[in-house]
Amino acid sequence: MALMHYPVVNRNGDIITSAVTNLDLHDMSRAAKTYGVKAFYIVTPLMDQQRLVKKITSHWIEGAGAEYNPLRRKALELVSIKSSLNEVVGEIYNTCELFPKIVVTSSKNFGHKLTIDNFRTMLKNSGTYLLLFGTGWGFTEEFISAADYLLEPVKGCTDYNHLSVRSAAAIILDRLLGI
Repeated sequence: MALMHYPVVNRNGDIITSAVTNLDLHDMSRAAKTYGVKAFYIVTPLMDQQRLVKKITSHWIEGAGAEYNPLRRKALELVSIKSSLNEVVGEIYNTCELFPKIVVTSSKNFGHKLTIDNFRTMLKNSGTYLLLFGTGWGFTEEFISAADYLLEPVKGCTDYNHLSVRSAAAIILDRLLGI
């Protein structure tokens, strides 16, 4: 899975590169480890943000944090930093010798959506998939249209729909891979 910081939009619909947050790194890597995700990519073209991710992860993987909290180390070892989606796809291809099918998430209502049940079945059968989560106010429509699949959004029992990406990721992973 990957947490994309570009290309995403802000509240005005402008294409931006969003900032990395410490909470997303920690919480999403822990959810990924819990549900058996093979790799967790952080995608940002900004070098200062890449350095921030390296600083945070190295503290918990190699630094004092590794000894203090070995469970956190195991989760953050899943993190890999990339500048673009193409880099992520290239690494997956080099590892699996297959191009992954791209599955994007969005809380917005765009066209035809892949249901959680259908995606769960696809994961059990075969193939390589890359599940993308967007930051900011989500992905651009163009980015979503270029994906292989758009996963149905997480919906609650009200019309309020503005979960944090880390909450949405945990819910989606549980629905896909939970017991």
